[in-house]
Amino acid sequence: MNTPPAFEQLLAAASAQPDPQVLLFIFAGAELPADATPAQRRSFEQGAGGELTPLMCVEKEVGELSTFDALLLESREVGPPWQVLFAAALSGADGKRPAGREVEQALKVLVDRVRHGAVQGLLALSNRGEALSFT
Repeated sequence: MNTPPAFEQLLAAASAQPDPQVLLFIFAGAELPADATPAQRRSFEQGAGGELTPLMCVEKEVGELSTFDALLLESREVGPPWQVLFAAALSGADGKRPAGREVEQALKVLVDRVRHGAVQGLLALSNRGEALSFT
């Protein structure tokens, strides 16, 4: 698989910033709610719909990651299967990387956003690297 253009753009944008950036990734699985309607069940069986549940999160330095495939391989080695990857960048200040507690807090906020479906402004990719949008 080639690195998706949206992922390449994220890496390029983060690399171009004057202050160090930390990339934040939330890996989410899709689940069907217990009270799903028959139509929702059919849609889910065809690969659409469902609820997103955060499964794991990770931070990466911009230089640690060069391709989507590398991130995909690493995620498969350390975590459960996932359907959607959400990504964001956190900026440092004054030439310094964001502090550990800032990164931890940002990851918590992103996990909560995914849990509540507030994913606007985040890069979202399928596990095949396809850009996704949520309405």
